[in-house]
Amino acid sequence: MPSRRAIVSWCLYDWANSAYNTIVTTFVFSVYFARGVVGDPVEGTARWSAAMTVAGVAIALLSPLLGAVADRAGRRKPWMALFTLVTVLFTAALWWVRPDPADAAFALACVVVATVAFELANVFYNATLPGLVPARLLGRVSGWGWGIGYFGGLACLVLALVGFVQAPAPLFGLFGMEWADWGQQANIRATALLAAAWYGLFALPYFLWVPDEPATGHGLLRAAREGVATLLATLRHARRYREVGRFLIASAFYRDGINTITAFGGLFAAGTFGMSFEEILVFAIALNVVAGAGAIGFAWMDDRAGAKPVILIALAGMTACSVPLLLATERLWFWIFALGLGLFFGPAQAAGRSMMARLAPPGMAGEMFGLYGLTGRFVGFFGPLLFGLATQAFASQRAGMATVLAFFAIGFGLMLAVREPAR
Repeated sequence: MPSRRAIVSWCLYDWANSAYNTIVTTFVFSVYFARGVVGDPVEGTARWSAAMTVAGVAIALLSPLLGAVADRAGRRKPWMALFTLVTVLFTAALWWVRPDPADAAFALACVVVATVAFELANVFYNATLPGLVPARLLGRVSGWGWGIGYFGGLACLVLALVGFVQAPAPLFGLFGMEWADWGQQANIRATALLAAAWYGLFALPYFLWVPDEPATGHGLLRAAREGVATLLATLRHARRYREVGRFLIASAFYRDGINTITAFGGLFAAGTFGMSFEEILVFAIALNVVAGAGAIGFAWMDDRAGAKPVILIALAGMTACSVPLLLATERLWFWIFALGLGLFFGPAQAAGRSMMARLAPPGMAGEMFGLYGLTGRFVGFFGPLLFGLATQAFASQRAGMATVLAFFAIGFGLMLAVREPAR
């Protein structure tokens, strides 16, 4: 049984990386890019969607390969450290994106690199779960991690709102200067620095106190050769892993629906309901509260009843909230159904991670979570792509957001055929 310090440190990595999702890809920088940099919410949404599609393709190609290589090399921390550092650096670089269309290409390049590195770090992070805790605690610890992650996003958003977006001057009165002295919309651009610092600081406990897998003694080139060979053998003999395959395909669809909502939720709130940055951040704070509560609340159900029932309940709940949300015209109803939708985000994601950990054969966690990333991204670029195409075709963000319903329905239907391993 691992120490409590190791489990807490593992969960804190979710707390750390949540800053990137909440600040950069969902609620602040994506909205700033569309409104401030591009200057047209519809065009900005389409360009952001195209960048997320490019990132998704890169993640799909790299994640299973690197996961298999890490399984052969043994250690995962060096890979996580590399990709965490890349994410932090390219997130910080967003500070230099001015509210000028000329900076749009630089902004998207930084976001694509940071997003790819972020997702690859998570491949190795998730793969450490089966070796960290016994099977009877997989659902609980996975749920705790997701829940703590949402509350980490909440804390970061509160700090962004109070200390940056609404503050008349930089936090702590840095150098006695006003935001205007730092350039146009400096208070918004500085939230990227906050996200980078938050991620780097709170990721440290993971690297200090979570035990790594033992090294196999294989050099990088040998691990790469054997990893590629193992991955190809797994793909050739896919029938041996039939239940894994069913789950990977089913989860790819519903995860794409969730990822599309989280990636474009801030843009939808800003463009359709005219929310300001301050209102979007307040909404995001409320959303993180209910999402974190949902992830932690369903964690015990995962260990008691299984991950599959949790996933099915979460998908049914998200679908039931999405339909009236898309039809809402008043902000009150938007808030009610959006928070209801958020309640089921965490359980679906946490239970998916714990089920993948249970299905992964011994010694193949990295490869399997790499394939988890592959299937998610193989289908995953369709979400942003369809969102962007529908938004442009109908000149409506509602039409773009409606595409997620198809992903939830397909994921639910395919998930019914997945058999959870004996507990």
